[in-house]
Amino acid sequence: MKVRGTKLTSDEFHNKVIAVKHAPEIEYDWATGVAISKFLKGLKDGKIIGVYCDSCDRTVTPPRMFCEECFSPMSKYVDLPDTGIINTFSIAYIKTDASRVEKPQLPAVIDIDGTSISPSGFLHLLDEINPDDIKIGMKVKAVWKDAIDRTGAITDIKYFKKMEDA
Repeated sequence: MKVRGTKLTSDEFHNKVIAVKHAPEIEYDWATGVAISKFLKGLKDGKIIGVYCDSCDRTVTPPRMFCEECFSPMSKYVDLPDTGIINTFSIAYIKTDASRVEKPQLPAVIDIDGTSISPSGFLHLLDEINPDDIKIGMKVKAVWKDAIDRTGAITDIKYFKKMEDA
């Protein structure tokens, strides 16, 4: 049997290679569904969309079709502010390919203002913040790509930065 890939020597495996780059040629389609489609369209328009549950009296984002608390359908979509608070964060000096970086990446879970539960937000990056100054509960605001450059992806928000008045 012929095995595809690049064979590494024992020395390469244990001492030299920390990452292997490969660019597969893959074509795929993914149906986002009703709730996430509205969310992604909102991002393209520069808005964060949530959904409200009548039964539980709560608002969550990203939106979903049913409430995971009471299992009621959720269909009242609401515009939310592009501000929130840091729920948790990390300071990462190593990228996903295991290479080290001088300036750390700052992933954080942002609880979006106007939502009813914590956490109710999403994982995103922080920037324009000194890593030593980041605190749980810090108020942050989204920094958006220019409207012409938005595609309807979570990356339409470039990052979150500390709010000036916080």
